[in-house]
Amino acid sequence: MDFLVNEADKPDRKITLVLAHGAGAPMDSEFMNHVASLYAASGIRVLRFEFPYMQERRASGKKRPPDRAPKLIAAWKEAFDEAFSEGDTLFIGGKSMGGRMATLVMTEHDLAIKGCVCFGYPYHAPGKPEKVRNDHFTELKQPVLVLQGDRDAFGTKEEISAYPEFSKVEHYWLTDGNHDLKPRKASGVTHDQNIEEAVRASVDWMISHS
Repeated sequence: MDFLVNEADKPDRKITLVLAHGAGAPMDSEFMNHVASLYAASGIRVLRFEFPYMQERRASGKKRPPDRAPKLIAAWKEAFDEAFSEGDTLFIGGKSMGGRMATLVMTEHDLAIKGCVCFGYPYHAPGKPEKVRNDHFTELKQPVLVLQGDRDAFGTKEEISAYPEFSKVEHYWLTDGNHDLKPRKASGVTHDQNIEEAVRASVDWMISHS
């Protein structure tokens, strides 16, 4: 598997985060590049990879829908196996679908990780709040941090507050953020500020769980 690597500016922390992309954008999207560079500057080494359908899209130039969950989970397990190092403290995570698949691989495999970081967890498809994708949260063995915009169409703060609480899942809310954490101008907060706040919060969280 080919990883896109951002080496840590402070390698003494020895924390590695393996990140997966969302359904519609590759591992080197603007969002993923920004997040990875902020992590590296904070002393977190980042490894990014692409699911098979995105690799095929990159090779052919033709859009493809995401693979079904079993294939995505298998790709996540392969990425973990190749990223694993006895010397590093390892976390996994991702953007939207990539983060959701990270939580699923945690329940299906015994991974030597400290936890999982999700940017914009897709609790449900937009407009379909009745079909919630969190049943597997009861099976999580390691903690999960969800960095969620409070008006995310895939799960707003109001909607999520009505869900059952899961002992392994913690939320960090970004002001007026949508699924990409982007706020409206009237909020007084910028997109960059929300992304930077999300990364800072997750760095502190990873350090506290190392």
